[in-house]
Amino acid sequence: MRLKRTLPAVILGIAPAAIILLIFASVLYGAKSITAGEIWNAVTAFDPDNVDHQIIISSRLPRVVGALMIGAFLAVSGALMQGMTRNYLASPSIMGVSDGSVFAVTLCMVFLPHANPDMYIVSSLIGSAIGAALVFGLAWCIPHGLSPVKLAILGSIVGTFLSGTAQALSSYFQVSQNISFWYNARLHQMDPEMIRISIPFAVVGLALAVAISKSVSALSLGEEIATGLGIRTWLTKGLAILAVILLTGVSVALAGKVAFVGLIIPHIARLFAGADYRWIIPVSGVLGGIFLAACDIAARFINYPFETPVGVVTALIGVPFFLYLIKTKGGAQRE
Repeated sequence: MRLKRTLPAVILGIAPAAIILLIFASVLYGAKSITAGEIWNAVTAFDPDNVDHQIIISSRLPRVVGALMIGAFLAVSGALMQGMTRNYLASPSIMGVSDGSVFAVTLCMVFLPHANPDMYIVSSLIGSAIGAALVFGLAWCIPHGLSPVKLAILGSIVGTFLSGTAQALSSYFQVSQNISFWYNARLHQMDPEMIRISIPFAVVGLALAVAISKSVSALSLGEEIATGLGIRTWLTKGLAILAVILLTGVSVALAGKVAFVGLIIPHIARLFAGADYRWIIPVSGVLGGIFLAACDIAARFINYPFETPVGVVTALIGVPFFLYLIKTKGGAQRE
């Protein structure tokens, strides 16, 4: 029991070292070989005429920073969704939230072809809200719609509809080449300016997640219990959905749709942190960032020296995990 209480703190304590190692490995390995000394020189004495320095500062560092951020945001979103709905299968990619973002970004690209990065982020946030509203709105309209399997089916239906509509629009208006980035989650195309613009939205989303973590812990025990403990459940759910919209919208705007991170990581975090979301949320964030950055490094060697979308690696891990959850947890909400 004592180990269970100290384990989350230990994970958060060693996380900075793991993140530094991942950043170093991500910058070091790629299609072009770069030495450790060159990395040090690029950071301490950047030379704009040096090709290696340009690759390090303009491409590989933003790539790993983006992977760490996106992994953290999606994992926290998944933890909030699972705690709020008491649904083992809840995650942004399964519940249509990510597809809503991609749909809105497609509309922005079609009808506002000269939009700046700010507009893409705003469009992605609006799309996240649309996806969440459609899925949970339909779920509340049908009997037992919030059960894990039914909610997953609804999410898949809505996500497929939004994704298919977006692809049809991109083909009709001949922007398929541009929008393919948001479907394949190619982290190597990370835009440093987008990272900078997304930080305020992400900070608000993470702050909301931390602020309501205690209430989500109560809500995960059941709505009646949470109400009995004095939790305003409607407010907690509203703030949780807002945090999910912000974090998922920013993630999709940065690198497109990345599946399964928000499904897998919260379950792993609960193994270490127990049922207290005051620990689950930060542990999910740390593990999510580490997981996606590690998957991105692994993706570079699947078809080396060519790039493989990181979604291939997350799917190879996520699909079996998804099937495992359905088999072991069943179709009922968490008791």
